[in-house]
Amino acid sequence: MTRTGRRFTTRQGGVLRCVLSTSARGASLDFDALREAVAALRVLEPDVGAVLLVGEGPSFCTGADVRMLAAADDRETVATLAGVLHDLVRALVEAPVPVVAAVHGWAAGAGMSLALAADLAVAGTSTRLRPAYPAIGLTPDGGLTWTLPRAVGTARARHILLTDRVLSAAEALELGLVAVVVADDAVAAEALGLAERLADGPTAALGATKRLLRDSPARDLGAQLDAEAAAIADAATGAEGREGIAAFGERRTPRFHA
Repeated sequence: MTRTGRRFTTRQGGVLRCVLSTSARGASLDFDALREAVAALRVLEPDVGAVLLVGEGPSFCTGADVRMLAAADDRETVATLAGVLHDLVRALVEAPVPVVAAVHGWAAGAGMSLALAADLAVAGTSTRLRPAYPAIGLTPDGGLTWTLPRAVGTARARHILLTDRVLSAAEALELGLVAVVVADDAVAAEALGLAERLADGPTAALGATKRLLRDSPARDLGAQLDAEAAAIADAATGAEGREGIAAFGERRTPRFHA
């Protein structure tokens, strides 16, 4: 629990819900919330099957509070704040379960970075993504210079980052930055429903698939094929695989979580 007494991470069945921004801070990052999320992700309970990232303010997240940055006029303080954000990005990428982001309103600055750090992002028709860093004379953080070019290609990433381009929900969907676009008032329910469906699925297999996708850019095809062979062998002989195969033969829905 934070020093304010507020809990930012809560359980909803098999889903770990992590608040990143609150109405008390507009839509800017709450660093107490980020620290709490990192702590929860590092000791993830075994019955958690998915993580849901949300913002409780008017938007998903608009990055760090600019007033906080203005007060932090020394290099060490800014680096420390970036380090908190980066601890969360690492924890999300390394989490053994899928991460879903409910992206309503703006995802700007670190908010855009966190949306791209999720495995699946649900956006509303009015959702907008924007780097926002150039507008205040800063460079990106939160892994945006790593995730964006891998998603859209280096040339497009240069254009988006250097020109501070605003991306509509439709453009983000076309570029593969979000997984689905729904009505604005359906974002929260759609994202939670998606997280719940993932949590009800084969947790170990989904986690292994996530790791294969995460590690593939650093491997050649041969190494990736070897990794896939090892992963599917583990899955096929594990409890989830045996249940899935048995359910297929018996023409029933698999019960991955008894």
